[in-house]
Amino acid sequence: MIDSTVLQVVLPELILALGAIALLMVGVFMKNGEAAGRVVSWLAIGLLVVVAIAVFEQGGSATVFNGAFVSDSFTRFLKIVILVGAALTLLMTFDNFTRAKLLLFEYPVLVLLATLGMLMMVSANDLIALYLGLELQSLALYVVAAFNRDDVRSSEAGLKYFVLGALSSGMLLYGASILYGVTGSTSYASIASAAGLPEMATNVGLTFGLVFVLVGIAFKIAAVPFHMWTPDVYQGSPTPVTAFFAGAPKIAAMALLLRFTQAAMPAAAPQWQQIVIFLSIASMALGAFAAIGQTNIKRLLAYSSIGHVGFSLVGLAANSPEGTSGVLIYLAIYVAMTLGAFACVLSMRRGDRYVESISDLAGLARSDLTFATILAILMFSFAGIPPLAGFWAKWYVFLPAIKAGLYPLSVIGMVSSVISAYYYLRIVKVMFFDEPAEAFSPREGRTSAVMALSAVFAAAFVLPFVGGAIVDAATAAASVLVSAHPL
Repeated sequence: MIDSTVLQVVLPELILALGAIALLMVGVFMKNGEAAGRVVSWLAIGLLVVVAIAVFEQGGSATVFNGAFVSDSFTRFLKIVILVGAALTLLMTFDNFTRAKLLLFEYPVLVLLATLGMLMMVSANDLIALYLGLELQSLALYVVAAFNRDDVRSSEAGLKYFVLGALSSGMLLYGASILYGVTGSTSYASIASAAGLPEMATNVGLTFGLVFVLVGIAFKIAAVPFHMWTPDVYQGSPTPVTAFFAGAPKIAAMALLLRFTQAAMPAAAPQWQQIVIFLSIASMALGAFAAIGQTNIKRLLAYSSIGHVGFSLVGLAANSPEGTSGVLIYLAIYVAMTLGAFACVLSMRRGDRYVESISDLAGLARSDLTFATILAILMFSFAGIPPLAGFWAKWYVFLPAIKAGLYPLSVIGMVSSVISAYYYLRIVKVMFFDEPAEAFSPREGRTSAVMALSAVFAAAFVLPFVGGAIVDAATAAASVLVSAHPL
């Protein structure tokens, strides 16, 4: 018999795993390929909604499997963000994949399996559980990156992601093995207790293990200098897949980083703070400067996402409950802005091809003022212009850093934010002030257009006014890590 507590804790993951297997069987036994893809996609979206409800209904904190798997307010907050991001990404795929004849049932099943791995990563409280969740997510993502087998760029993206992803997984596993050798356990709680011993303050093995694990995670969040796969994979993958990469997987990897540093390594905070500060500065700087010369929207958004990873790491570098809460708020707002931007990209089509060049947006405001305004508001939010949501996202990560005395980091972050505003505002300038390019119909995809409208509505109007509820939820989620392992 399965213990009721175990069943309650793992119920969302169990529903998702069994649902993915069932949908795989549905797709196999349906004869019409496109019809199967459409039916399974809608069922997958419904399944993600059911899983989100199951997560929301969980209460309290509990650990199972000898502490390897945990459910608390931290996991619930991030799991709901991940599930919403995955569901919206699936919703964005219909128009694009139908035209490209890629609407196959395997894609939503792979997305579900990747999402299952992300949920396991968020709940991982043990190095082995961490690795199992990470690999389940990664194996599915390797396939979806190369989902368009007839496109050389997509195949190349999948290969690059696989090679570098395997390298990062190897580094993480090597670091985990060192930590196990030094501390004698894979449990975060046991590692935290062992790392807190006086003799561990100068233990070289502990430092090496910490560095290798952080390097492996840095690959997954695309932090500089472990970002090299991101622009090519973002550009080469089908655009709905790129939208998926930019959202949910990064949230899961950041959740993994938060719990590992604050639950397993609170005693080693001085060491990992230095690493996080370096990753943050390097990511913000590269994201600010490298995107300036980009002409492809997807590559620009890739470098933009690298910069946003740097901004979110500012909150973690503060090493405080307020900083952790700021990271969670930043991640929630980042998902809304990113999905809206990719929905806009998916809505732009000229003839038989989707528009990806920034120059193709020239004079868009004269032919479609509504759509140009939507994209402009999203760009303003990305740039952190008040009172849009992007401004508050940066506010909640910079304020804790300033309170923690990280003034150089905060100044560099603010300067990087100002520099990055250039390429966001350049898109607005191209749309509203440049001579019109060849006309195209930017809102052919109904689901993509709806997504863009919803995201801009959230970025411009909803999030700034319901920010109190998001802040309260993020604060409660962050307090779990702090109360369990005081900083």
